Amino acid sequence: MSHTGSESSPPATTDPNGVSAAAPVGAPATSNGPHGLLREVFGFDSFRGDQQAIIEHIIAGGDCLVIMPTGGGKSLCYQLPALTRPGVAVVVSPLIALMQDQVGALRQLGLKAAFINSTLTPQGARELEQEMVRGGIDLVYVAPERLTQPYFLDLLDQTPLALFAIDEAHCVSQWGHDFRPEYRQLTILHERYPDVPRIALTATADEPTRRDIAERLQLESARRFIASFDRPNITYRVTVRDNPRRQLLRFIQNDHPGEPGIVYCMSRKRTEQIAAWLCAQGITALPYHAGLDAATRQAHQARFLREEGVVIVATIAFGMGIDKPNVRFVAHLDLPRSIEAYYQETGRAGRDGLPADAWMTYGPGDVVVHQQFIDASEAPAEQKRIERDKLNALIGYCETTLCRRQVLLHYFGERYVGPCNRCDTCLMPVERIDGTELAQKALSCVYRTGQRFGAAYIADVLTGAENQRIINAGHDRLSTYGIGRDLPKKRWLSIIRQLLAAGLLEVEPSHGGIRLTEAARPVLQGREVLWLRVDPREPASGNSGVKGQAAGPARGGAPPTAALTGEMQKVLFERLRALRLELSRQQNVPPYVIFSDRTLVEMATSQPRTLEELSGLHGVGRTKLERYGEVFLEAVRAHV
Repeated sequence: MSHTGSESSPPATTDPNGVSAAAPVGAPATSNGPHGLLREVFGFDSFRGDQQAIIEHIIAGGDCLVIMPTGGGKSLCYQLPALTRPGVAVVVSPLIALMQDQVGALRQLGLKAAFINSTLTPQGARELEQEMVRGGIDLVYVAPERLTQPYFLDLLDQTPLALFAIDEAHCVSQWGHDFRPEYRQLTILHERYPDVPRIALTATADEPTRRDIAERLQLESARRFIASFDRPNITYRVTVRDNPRRQLLRFIQNDHPGEPGIVYCMSRKRTEQIAAWLCAQGITALPYHAGLDAATRQAHQARFLREEGVVIVATIAFGMGIDKPNVRFVAHLDLPRSIEAYYQETGRAGRDGLPADAWMTYGPGDVVVHQQFIDASEAPAEQKRIERDKLNALIGYCETTLCRRQVLLHYFGERYVGPCNRCDTCLMPVERIDGTELAQKALSCVYRTGQRFGAAYIADVLTGAENQRIINAGHDRLSTYGIGRDLPKKRWLSIIRQLLAAGLLEVEPSHGGIRLTEAARPVLQGREVLWLRVDPREPASGNSGVKGQAAGPARGGAPPTAALTGEMQKVLFERLRALRLELSRQQNVPPYVIFSDRTLVEMATSQPRTLEELSGLHGVGRTKLERYGEVFLEAVRAHV
């Protein structure tokens, strides 16, 4: 199989988004099987976790369901078998951006990869389809809508097939967090091509979702591989919302200056407001949501992928399948929909294995908004019940005094013995008190005001606020009026949040007020002790780090460049990064598909002098060595 030319060789055919759609090259030949391909093509020395077992199972023709965290190496589980099994590997992918990213990265490795989607001209699509039928492509990426069309199935009937890979498989489940009805049609793959192995992959699926995936895709007899959900390089932090813009700015400026990240907001309007405000503070930030025209969305996503230090402020419309490995933080300004959604979204940080942060701020109003969304939906009663349970689990995660990683992994059925020392509750343990009497005061106030007001109003009554609304309602004459004057309103809001999390209070669907549940009775009657957390104070200025922590280093781990010792190594790293950016612009691809930050750090520290020395670094396979070896070695030699 042939190789491409030098690093400046132009792609053969370029689609409208700048990602080459043709497939003129193939994997380097090797006689060493999967391990040889792993080193020579992908530049890795060893498999991780269950990767080898999964790959061998697929190569042997078996079906499997793979649950593996983002950044855990799911793609390799079908990409490597695609090079070993004869025929074309068909990858079902839900988003155009995902296809483009992965095809661009595979072509940098020298593989025959292509996507067929609406960005291609009709002629370009026909040419690729013909190449597919001839078996001239290793991997082809298509959306489920295209794959299940009769004309495309007829093409597959004529194509030598290596395997089917169904990416983002949670989309098939109505119990998952991103249900897409078109995924249900993929059962036709088993019915029409029973002898072609299938691999379904996702990063987030609790047990009900796993069962649903297996049933909907007819994978009940498939072998299951469930990797640990732990992302040890991510530090988890949750803080109470109090001037969220300033909290976010402090977090970015102190912990991630000049680094790429994603900020999630609930509404389209809010994403635009936050992005504009961050820009005014000197941070390069771009909004992304479904309401923007396609050209703007595409341009903003391209800048995020291909420039350094860009922050995307987005709704959940952004991110699924984004392969950018060096996202250093994911921040949530609003509560996500569920723990699955939270895990999926935070998983976009630190895909390169280097330290990253998952930071979130939330308040009691989030609970009301989400509850109203659930009740206003047209979903069946059973699905609404499941969504409420998922919301309650997320609230419990936010309010926990335990190790956050322990709570998160427990949700996915994984036992974790903490502390992890990589979350705020471990790094700065939360104080707990006997809050039974405080809870009784708050519960009594909710009951006596008629169980139809929100948390802020209840806190005002408890603290004896003198406002017209309370006076008009006559609540200034209640026995609970002012009985909590010894605590600030913010503290009462925290108590009410915890009572919601503990299930003693719930949101009334019709008007969004809070009301008592049956679980409140034993606490009100003094038959049950309730322990409450005391929220640490955030620093007024200085390091945002862990809540209440004094100024000083508070990152969950060392920054990616921490391995660099001395100013000369840091200067070399920046030169290598500038060279990578220049090459990426020449080829119209994201910088990270050339070399990852980890590879550049290794170059800067080991300072290789020969191609042989360079070939031993992480992520340097044969094709990349031939394309980029000399030019990067020249930069190293010039520096030394």
